[in-house]
Amino acid sequence: MKKYNIQNYIRYKNDVEKSIKNIPKREWVDYTRNELVVLFLPLVENLARKFATSQQASGCMSIMDLFQEGSYGLTKAVDRLDRVTLSESEDQEKTLKSFLSKRIKGAIRRGIDINRGNMRIPEHKLNEIRRSFGKDQKMVAMFFNSIFLSIDDKPKDEKNWAYQIPDNSEPYNQGLLNIYLLSLLKKHLDWREYEVLRLSYGLDCDKCSATEIANQLGISGSSSYVRVSQLKKQAVDKLIENVDHSQVIDYL
Repeated sequence: MKKYNIQNYIRYKNDVEKSIKNIPKREWVDYTRNELVVLFLPLVENLARKFATSQQASGCMSIMDLFQEGSYGLTKAVDRLDRVTLSESEDQEKTLKSFLSKRIKGAIRRGIDINRGNMRIPEHKLNEIRRSFGKDQKMVAMFFNSIFLSIDDKPKDEKNWAYQIPDNSEPYNQGLLNIYLLSLLKKHLDWREYEVLRLSYGLDCDKCSATEIANQLGISGSSSYVRVSQLKKQAVDKLIENVDHSQVIDYL
């Protein structure tokens, strides 16, 4: 396939439209490999544009980079196409589009994960999470436990390691991550829970000890630090319960 820069995008679009018009209509199963690739290039572009506007790809890949990754995924998918199964489908177009879309998205996600440089959850675990997408709260729990336990130098509650994954990857872009976390905290927590997490992990300030947080929040008594720990756990549990997985997937 020809390579086009942004300046030649219109030319590329015209070439694709012309190529599609020159392909004679037939059953989907009867199209050649190259014809299928050309016919589904508009699908790649649509999916690439959706990713380009997400937090997942923000700042790490251009629309053309995303399109290139998606095109590679499309080609690989067409090569793996089971034409016998496709021929037995009652709706060949729907079956084909579903099959190709899944693999185009997968290729784009892998490209983003590689180029972000700030992924903390290993690729095989990301794929495992995506396979169970929306079935339970594991994705959300893994996100927050990974975030807060990785920021916290000395996690006290070993049970919280249930979804923690050994991390040998490059660190997060902490500034962008903190902004995102603060937006979630503001939306789902009350002011005291918000302040406890903000101050504990230094999301927009220096980290504070439990005693310092207790003093700032007016929590008194000899066990004030215990109350701060309780509020911290309460806040994280509330986030896990209330944040939708769709708000998490773009930051994995």
